Amino acid sequence: MSGAALGAAVAAVLPLVYLVIRSFERGWAGFADTVVTGQVLALLTRTLGLVVGVVAVATTLALPMAWLVARTDLPRRRLWTVVGALPLVFPSYVAAFSLVAVLGPTGRLQQLLARWGVERLPDLAYGYSGALLLLSLFTYPYLYLLLVAAFRDLDPALEESSRSLGIGRRRTFFRVVVPQLRPALYSGILLIALYTLSDFGGVSIVRFNTFTLSIFQAYQALLDRTVAASLAMLLALLSFVLIFAEARLIRGIRPHRTGVARPSPPVRLGKWKWPATTLLAAVALLNLGLPLLTVTVWGVHAFLADNPLTGPSGQSVGVAAVRSLGVAAAAAVVAVALALPIVTWAVRYPSRLGRWVERLAHSGFALPGLVLALSLVFMSTRMARPLYQSLTLLVVAYVVRFLPEALAATRAAMVTVSPHFEEVARSLGRRPMAILSSLTIPLVRPGLLAGAGLVFLTTMKELPATLILRPTGFETLATRIWSNASEGIYSQAAVPSLWLLVMSALPMYWLVIRPALAPRKSTRAMGDLLEAIGVGEAE
Repeated sequence: MSGAALGAAVAAVLPLVYLVIRSFERGWAGFADTVVTGQVLALLTRTLGLVVGVVAVATTLALPMAWLVARTDLPRRRLWTVVGALPLVFPSYVAAFSLVAVLGPTGRLQQLLARWGVERLPDLAYGYSGALLLLSLFTYPYLYLLLVAAFRDLDPALEESSRSLGIGRRRTFFRVVVPQLRPALYSGILLIALYTLSDFGGVSIVRFNTFTLSIFQAYQALLDRTVAASLAMLLALLSFVLIFAEARLIRGIRPHRTGVARPSPPVRLGKWKWPATTLLAAVALLNLGLPLLTVTVWGVHAFLADNPLTGPSGQSVGVAAVRSLGVAAAAAVVAVALALPIVTWAVRYPSRLGRWVERLAHSGFALPGLVLALSLVFMSTRMARPLYQSLTLLVVAYVVRFLPEALAATRAAMVTVSPHFEEVARSLGRRPMAILSSLTIPLVRPGLLAGAGLVFLTTMKELPATLILRPTGFETLATRIWSNASEGIYSQAAVPSLWLLVMSALPMYWLVIRPALAPRKSTRAMGDLLEAIGVGEAE
């Protein structure tokens, strides 16, 4: 078991090691000559500016929304809890082409306003404003879910003590409640920042040049891929800086509890009840109604066409859907199979080596999909040429990228299972593998299924790694959507988008909707799972 865990950890960290070697093969001077330029500085400024803007807007959305559904008497709170989390099902590239198709200078909104003489809308759907709106609306759920769980887990005693000392409700919130939310805030902000750094499909469609888009263009140039490798290395460094900064901030923070386990009484909104409901409805209209309506309308247009399920490449959407299902299922099975021995070693047989193996296995999460794909391209072309542009390498990329999700879910289940059951089985003469198959796996099955669902869902939506590593002619739903949307063929992009949303519905229900509708304990477990994925084992 320890051998399998160690092999999985080495495989997870190997792409990063090779990327470092590839980036610095010309030495520090060569690397500096590539990245210390005015163009790269401008690129860095744009990317970090987008990260800061998205974090600010997403936090501004997530914090009041989480407070409303977790701590107030808002009507139909369970429904709004689910609605607030649903944008997670939309890939950024689906949301991006919906945004452009409706809010673009000559989009659907302009066409509706044309009768009043509006010939062109402001160019807000493209560039920085478009990327900011897009990523803010579709990343805030990462923080929102963590905050909902954190709000429901707070002990009201501290707030009551503050109020009894004459401190008003608003000052109590910022001086007593918000400090207790810091672990959830830091973890959620980290997830949003990493997502923004790694996003490729959305920013490419709204035409905002960030690191990912520049790396992809440098890779496609086919002249000197050292530039692509150096930029990828710089992006990986940015990701690691964010992870370690978050670990530094969160280290030592523990929510202060009085030992009294009771829920907080709901805050009465009074006259603010309907304005609050209107705010939630407006956000839902933008991040749920807009993309759903867009893909549905364009999908109807495609079905009314002569050949609705066939795109310019001649491959049916059905074939792309089957391929997406196949690679996503393979990645989910392999990731869970690797996560089980790693977590078992780290939790059941704790040691310094086991902790380091688990930490190394989390390294793939810090690598944006585009960076991971490039490192595997460089490595396979020089060390394992037969793997280049093969399905095996594509699945390897998915597993390395999303293994932390399977690890987090499996660990969350493993730590709740008492080791005494396994000790009793060993005392009765059962062998380790027999105990694992007949006792441990059935007990941690919910965590294994949750991990498999997370890996399946994120693999279905993964775009940049698929674009670079897929075999020639191999199309998935993600690549079909992106290629058609980037060319402005929205009717052809809508049909695979609908397929992708439908196929993502079941894991989305299992992972987000069901816990959100469940009691407090299940909602907190979902928050803990997201926090574990974001933090990994960085500290």
